[in-house]
Amino acid sequence: MNDFEEYIRQGEPDKKEKSIIWQTAIGLQQVDGLKPSAYLIETAKQNIEGDITFEEVKNRIDVYYKTQVNRQSDDDRTEEADKVSARIAEILSEKTFSFSPVSYLNIHRRLFSGIYKFAGKIRDYNITKSEWVLDGETVLYAGADNLRATLEYDFEQEKKFDYKGLNTQQIIEHIAHFISDLWQIHIFGEGNTRTTAVFLIKYLHKLGFNDINNDLFAQHSWYFRNALVRANYKNLKNSVYATHKYVIRFLENLLLGENNILKNRELHIHFAEDVDVRQGNDTVNAQNDTANDTVFSLIKANPNITAEEIRIKLNIGIATAKRKIKNLKDLGIIARVGSDKTGSWEILKSENV
Repeated sequence: MNDFEEYIRQGEPDKKEKSIIWQTAIGLQQVDGLKPSAYLIETAKQNIEGDITFEEVKNRIDVYYKTQVNRQSDDDRTEEADKVSARIAEILSEKTFSFSPVSYLNIHRRLFSGIYKFAGKIRDYNITKSEWVLDGETVLYAGADNLRATLEYDFEQEKKFDYKGLNTQQIIEHIAHFISDLWQIHIFGEGNTRTTAVFLIKYLHKLGFNDINNDLFAQHSWYFRNALVRANYKNLKNSVYATHKYVIRFLENLLLGENNILKNRELHIHFAEDVDVRQGNDTVNAQNDTANDTVFSLIKANPNITAEEIRIKLNIGIATAKRKIKNLKDLGIIARVGSDKTGSWEILKSENV
């Protein structure tokens, strides 16, 4: 996320604010394994410089993809990343917000209009999602027959909640429960985490947290999603309990400037069984603690795993899975021994991941 660091270091208030907004918008694409194009980055810089508005950014992105020829298989996902990044940046730049179910639905509509046919619409079918952090299991999401009622109930309870007399830690713990419950509804077919993250940032501003460190969403969006997963999953037979501690850690860093270590592998339900948990050995670079981390963990656990198996476990596209593997190879972290069909993976730098 170094594309805008120069603007942030220069300290010009308007450029710094826009740079942080763009970092957040682009970083949030990682929750779905998406990476914006170089064209989007350059267009965003023009917006930061004040040369073009957010509306002009969106128009340029639209024209760019309408004129593309010889599109590759991964281009649709890049287009989604570009368009949704621009829309998130625009929403985060706006000084307006309404705490309501309608506002929540409207954020999804604005983010995914023209990308998903169901943008802004409540799903009418039940869903499951295989989660790496749950060893392939799924969170039990709200049923399709009562989604609107559940959403309205959660909003109504939050509106009634009285924050008076609470210290900051208690406020954080309450927000962790509210946002976890809101995400668990999973009211949309896709795009729930990005919508929830944008809504949370806007809501925190409404609550008076105007100087929050949105870099957390840019650098640890994958952790944020996995934390929400762990807050909504239990398997008592296997001694796995729903816990909000990971969402709380994220919010403590976000709102208090704490330095909790945020590592995806620690959220895995079998982490304590397989990994040394001592903080003294925990030297992961935050920039690598995203999907690369989870792909590495899968390869480390099973050197014979295929890209297709990784795709299924992480619920990502096959092209994205292959790109993550290539990233690890290019970093010198893993190497292929033998052929693509019968070979296996060798771990070269396990201490760096």
